[in-house]
Amino acid sequence: MTLRELVSRTRSFRRFYENHQLSLSILEDLVDMARLTASAANLQPLRYMISVDPQMNAQIFPQLAWAAYLQDWNGPSEGERPSGYIIVLGDERHSKTAAWDMGVAAQTILLGATETGLGGCMIGSIKKKELAEILAVPEGFEILLVLAIGRPKEKIVLEQLGEDGSIKYWRDDKGVHHVPKRDLDSIILARFNGS
Repeated sequence: MTLRELVSRTRSFRRFYENHQLSLSILEDLVDMARLTASAANLQPLRYMISVDPQMNAQIFPQLAWAAYLQDWNGPSEGERPSGYIIVLGDERHSKTAAWDMGVAAQTILLGATETGLGGCMIGSIKKKELAEILAVPEGFEILLVLAIGRPKEKIVLEQLGEDGSIKYWRDDKGVHHVPKRDLDSIILARFNGS
């Protein structure tokens, strides 16, 4: 798979085969790839908590909000929930750089998940206080992001942004998830060729 194919297939999956058991070593490998990425000022402020435990996952799940644009959907139902979570935390001593690193690390993890036949979703809408208590997050660390990981159970289609300009993703009557994307010419504001 080329990098372009890998990027195109790395989507925000929100429905999974929940019974597809993950091992801790798979999540550890994904975090290890993130560990190798660039870090602002090389401060390496990110830490991780990982879970493939069904009981812990059941406590993590209600602390997350899923798919704001799908207003009539409260998230994946039982049987379609992720089988693993990677919680990304920032060392509060380096909070000014953690957000920069977070994006690089999270995308690297999701690319790695796609490469192994898995998928995931970055979730930023989190009941952070409640989740920190459940996970017993050590003092000095803040929950930044949760990555839901599992074997995807949905089809996602990328399509050209419509004439109405709406960027809202949606599902059709067959449950296919549609994601509008802007075209290349609309996002490149200037081209400087030098000739």
